[in-house]
Amino acid sequence: MGELTGKTAIVTGAARGIGRIIAEELARNGANVALCDLKAEWLSETAAAVEALGTKAICLAVNVSSGDDVNKAVDEAVAAFGGVDILVNNAGITKDGLLIRMTEEDWDAVLDVNLKGTFLFTKAVARPMMKSRQGVIVNIASIIGLIGNAGQCNYAASKAGVIALTKSSARELAARNIRVNAIAPGFIESKMTEILPEEVKQKMLDQIPMKRFGGPADVAKAVLFLATDASAYITGQVLSVNGGMFM
Repeated sequence: MGELTGKTAIVTGAARGIGRIIAEELARNGANVALCDLKAEWLSETAAAVEALGTKAICLAVNVSSGDDVNKAVDEAVAAFGGVDILVNNAGITKDGLLIRMTEEDWDAVLDVNLKGTFLFTKAVARPMMKSRQGVIVNIASIIGLIGNAGQCNYAASKAGVIALTKSSARELAARNIRVNAIAPGFIESKMTEILPEEVKQKMLDQIPMKRFGGPADVAKAVLFLATDASAYITGQVLSVNGGMFM
């Protein structure tokens, strides 16, 4: 029996990377998980991993920037599991480029997924959570939303917006016993970091006091903390998971 036994979680961007590891961590601690990504077939491996841990999973095709898609996904999760207790807004994309060369399309695409998607899912789960007078929302922001980064104006703006949305929605929902927090990961090991030249990796490591990259599990453990009663008196906060890169 885990700390989340009997709970239902929705995880967006759950097909791979950090999203998949978050889904597995919640399942390992007893939660049933509604897995969301752009195509349902992308989620089959995550679903198998969740079910191997002894809980249930459903796979939902969702464009997080579509209100209709998001509302349908939340309705399906509630119908399948009887409610929703935890939402992890993890879906995100990058379309990097210097400000003077960035197209409106690249700006809009990143803001639509990263910020609008977080807004739409937060709004959609707020109703069932308010009805049950309890819930937890964890938004995956980024260190870039705190410090900015050249070549990532759209991504930085979207993640800074996620942080502001977190704080504002936390104020609105606290009276209904719904907590809303954000996690701001730093440099996390991924397929993207694996292919970087060694000199680029070293430059990145030089900025990190702990002298190592984080792993998806570091983020997942932070999500678990914020999803359980261990953080029962914490809301509207940004938990940085960055090895000390930004303090």
